[in-house]
Amino acid sequence: MTPGPVDEAGKVAATFMDIMRQQPMALALVVMNFTLLAFVFWNNHELTRTRELTGQHIMQWQTDVNKLLANCVPMRDMEEMLKGLKGQ
Repeated sequence: MTPGPVDEAGKVAATFMDIMRQQPMALALVVMNFTLLAFVFWNNHELTRTRELTGQHIMQWQTDVNKLLANCVPMRDMEEMLKGLKGQ
């Protein structure tokens, strides 16, 4: 009877664990690689969140500035500018 995929996976896992017992430095490297991978994913998540917040702050700032600037021009001057634009 031929061994199934579960038996083969068990043999591979057992071989891997035997190698890791014999060479603890290799085990440390594997652990560090997984730790680095987790850090990179976490850092990317935080960077994306920070970019979203920064974009929202910039949009809010621009909206506030536009409101202030709209109030700086007198209404009669604004009407004259709009008439001039419509005439073109």
